[in-house]
Amino acid sequence: MAEQPTSEPHIEVRDESASDASERLDHRLLGPVIFGLAIVTSLIHLYFNTVSTLSELWTSALHFGLFGLICALTTPMLRVRSVAGQRAVLGVDVLLGLAALACAIYLMLFENALYDRGVNFSTGDWIFSIAAVLLILEFARRTVGWFIPVLCILALSYVAWWGQYVDGIFNFPGLTWETVLFRSYIGGQGMLGSIARISWTYVFMFILFGAFLVKSGAGDFIIELARCAAGRFVGGPGFVAVFSSGLMGSVSGSSVANTVSTGVITIPLMRKAGFPARFAAGVEAAASTGGQLMPPVMGAGAFIMASYTQVSYLTIISVAALPALLYFLSVAMFVRIEAKRSHAVKLEDEEAPTLKDVLKDGWHFLLPLVVLVVALVYGFTPTYAAGIAILSVIVASWLSKHPMGPRDILEALVMGARNITTTAILLITVGLIVMVVSTTGIGNTFSIMITDWAGGSLLITIVLVALASLILGMGLPVTAAYIVLATLSAPAIYNLIAQSQLLDLVMSGNLPEQAKSIFMLVAPDKMDLLNAPMDQASAQQLLASVPDTFSSQLLEQALSPATLSMALVAAHMVIFWLSQDSNVTPPVCLTAFAAAAIAGTPQMRTGFTAWKLAKGLYIVPLLFAYSPLITGDFEQMLQVFCFALFGIYAIVAGLEGYLEHPLNPLVRLLMFPIGVLMLWPHGQIALDVTGLVIFIIAFVWSSRQGRRMSMPATT
Repeated sequence: MAEQPTSEPHIEVRDESASDASERLDHRLLGPVIFGLAIVTSLIHLYFNTVSTLSELWTSALHFGLFGLICALTTPMLRVRSVAGQRAVLGVDVLLGLAALACAIYLMLFENALYDRGVNFSTGDWIFSIAAVLLILEFARRTVGWFIPVLCILALSYVAWWGQYVDGIFNFPGLTWETVLFRSYIGGQGMLGSIARISWTYVFMFILFGAFLVKSGAGDFIIELARCAAGRFVGGPGFVAVFSSGLMGSVSGSSVANTVSTGVITIPLMRKAGFPARFAAGVEAAASTGGQLMPPVMGAGAFIMASYTQVSYLTIISVAALPALLYFLSVAMFVRIEAKRSHAVKLEDEEAPTLKDVLKDGWHFLLPLVVLVVALVYGFTPTYAAGIAILSVIVASWLSKHPMGPRDILEALVMGARNITTTAILLITVGLIVMVVSTTGIGNTFSIMITDWAGGSLLITIVLVALASLILGMGLPVTAAYIVLATLSAPAIYNLIAQSQLLDLVMSGNLPEQAKSIFMLVAPDKMDLLNAPMDQASAQQLLASVPDTFSSQLLEQALSPATLSMALVAAHMVIFWLSQDSNVTPPVCLTAFAAAAIAGTPQMRTGFTAWKLAKGLYIVPLLFAYSPLITGDFEQMLQVFCFALFGIYAIVAGLEGYLEHPLNPLVRLLMFPIGVLMLWPHGQIALDVTGLVIFIIAFVWSSRQGRRMSMPATT
């Protein structure tokens, strides 16, 4: 059997928080046990997602038990140095892992008996419910730190105890601990609820798909393809970082995985080309953050979004493509400007293969992605599509010089199970928080509170959500931050976006007849106003006359179901994008820290550099809320994309004070209003074209200045 290329370890995709059992692999049985357990877990999950007829609750329970056991074996409870201490810790970890599996088996055996008793807990129900909750909190502590377990404890105790002592809108009369434990574990509303189902279906299948792609050698192909496509331009290594991170992101969906897999190659290349080390690390961190925005995987968040919005996964990734491209191009703009300013050189690698050679040797790596997209378009569910794509990876590898053999397939199964362990534990744990939010109604309360604070302003609401996401991101992984924020604030943003679209209809005089009937009930004296266009102030005053009890009905009558669905997607996209900022925003920015470790630069300063380069994370969500970038037809989306591209370029030039040549203070200051003009949703194409023409003139002028300044050096 042919050996895999030696460069493959550089592109192994590991979960960003995954631990390794190397501290105690001196135990001769532990390594093989973990290897075999990971294979069995992957195979069982493939069975779950294809032909299994088990109930979702039982499947989620086994998902918890299996990954709880893997987590216990791979992530020690304590870090000890002595051999005796390691053995003692290992013994406790084995017992805890088996206890998690026992909790799953108990639920399957005794669930019906509980319902036969009228949901009255027996002693066994108390023991295993408490054990299950404590175990998942312990596993979460090991993998993602103390923040989430403490948050879960506060949330559960709020429902059962101290919520009744809180005054005001957050007062909750409380439930018994028996009810809380039932909903947390047995009832299928908490840790084994919808979030866990997303974990063992969509997330597992796509992470396993990514593991098979990486094991087949696709990671090396992606990096070589990026080097051939962009590496020979001035500043090419920076473009390689952006390009390869985008392609790797479409496979792994993990920002830190992107950083450590591509950064070990792109950061040294960028430094060799003349980029400052801190800038090189910042580019890799910012570009890798975009990996979770890039279809078709987009991390776990895309699957959760599809579940929350009830919009198909195919639709989600379709509307996410242009915004993701816009983000990567925004990072590339910083790269080009810095390449000009730093006089970065072209790297001529005589041994580097040509684009033709790379495609000739690796074209088959693209087949699984094509199969995945075709399966989704054809109507297969995402899990079946991922399963078909996994098989296509194996078949496609037989067209390469390094076909996947039995051992490669087994190692891919192990890699997939190991890569998802932390994510599985995280999602199961977050289910407890989601259960509390839905049980108490605190999500609606929080949405109302945000709307009141913002005074009905969509912009202020987005700013508040951005601040909340940054604070949550200091203690939560981005997926958990998105789940919490989406549960709490998505209704508020959705309502404001839908109200904005309703306002446009009223201003244009195109309100549907069925919606006008509501005004006949609540404001019959203003019916004549609805038949003609009006200014914004008059339209707002007219809508304000509709009582709150009729507002949701008015939206449903005025806007089509498809429009309302896409408004909900837009709201979730805003939150999903903003939740990524903790990757690159100090003081806690794991992606930037990973890049800094590779580049050997100060962590915090690298974080600020990455934060500057990732400005698209804040600009693009505004386009979701105020423009048809994802809610319009393709022509509208493309128009917004094109003008936004140049608008962002103008803002980047203003921030950097540079285009093709240093900008004088007046031109630099002019870049900001030009950029805003092309980004602002004024609906006037003439203004967008005017801003574009001015920017092109500034760009041509800067280019001529640059050539003029370089002429003495070339003569």
